[in-house]
Amino acid sequence: MKGIDDNRSRLAVLQRRNDELKTLLEVGKVLTSTLQLDEILRTVMEKVGGLLRCRIWSLLLVDEASGELTFEIAVSPAAEQLRAIRLHPGEGIAGWVAKHGEPVLVNDVQKDPRFAREVDRAVSFSTHSVVCVPIKSKERSLGVIQLINPLGEGEFGKADLSILSSIADFVAIAIENARNFEKISDLAVTDDLTGLFNARHFHSLLEYEIERSARVGSDLSLVFFDLDHFKTVNDTYGHRSGSKLLAEIGDLLKGSIRRVDRAARYGGDEFVLILPATPKQGAFEVATKLRRKIRTLEFLTEDGSPVEVTASFGIASFPEDAGGKEDLIRLADQAMYEAKQSSRDTVRGL
Repeated sequence: MKGIDDNRSRLAVLQRRNDELKTLLEVGKVLTSTLQLDEILRTVMEKVGGLLRCRIWSLLLVDEASGELTFEIAVSPAAEQLRAIRLHPGEGIAGWVAKHGEPVLVNDVQKDPRFAREVDRAVSFSTHSVVCVPIKSKERSLGVIQLINPLGEGEFGKADLSILSSIADFVAIAIENARNFEKISDLAVTDDLTGLFNARHFHSLLEYEIERSARVGSDLSLVFFDLDHFKTVNDTYGHRSGSKLLAEIGDLLKGSIRRVDRAARYGGDEFVLILPATPKQGAFEVATKLRRKIRTLEFLTEDGSPVEVTASFGIASFPEDAGGKEDLIRLADQAMYEAKQSSRDTVRGL
């Protein structure tokens, strides 16, 4: 009987190793098949759930701005509630792992002082055991993978910790590759100085939005504006002050438009806004608010000198004023030119 039991034990170990190798191979295939981070992470976590049977498994990423951990993926009856939770640096077992970069295996969380009971209470769940490993790249913490409560009567073991750590290494590579790809993609469509879309990408966006507006029968407005007397800022205070002003205008625009709107730097000190589902009157209201914001902007040059900033705006709408991209651009630009030729610091439409 002992020999039979030994053979069964060896077979179980071999089967586990085979499953682990199969999972790692499948994870590796995912990494080479796409650079879409959401797709990679979801597929990896599906493989984790299939290999390491547990009640809840989740992947949390570090918010680079705040340092907090957010639930990027959560497979749990309380998944929606978990996605609304943010863990402060060092908070809970997951926060500790992310902060210290060390894996943790805890089979009785009630005896571990790092355990955050507030999360259980928030989602009405009872955590008994946890295995949590860091996702690291060059000693920098990107997040953690966490498993909670194994299925059945068993408990997590060192083998679970080991394979999960190997998977986390793959995930770290995927995150870095995807983020690098995103940065390169952003460089192709954004203006380095302002962070807005560049002129080349603006043309593609406008073509798409006009086609969409024509298809659904909605209005679209285009707003051109440039800064009044910008050359004087450059000539008087230097190009560094001019660049600083353009960057601040970019930030102001990003904080002033809707999610569906598109802002681009068209060239020099000229900017353009694409306003989907917006008739001319709505565009006038948007432009007027922006004009006032720019006029009250407290801009300081490189040497700390205050400078009053104003802008002249031109508006044209599809299909009211123009039936295509080139005419729409020409008319909005013409309206802006007329604003500059009249009083400046104003909004004009044709």
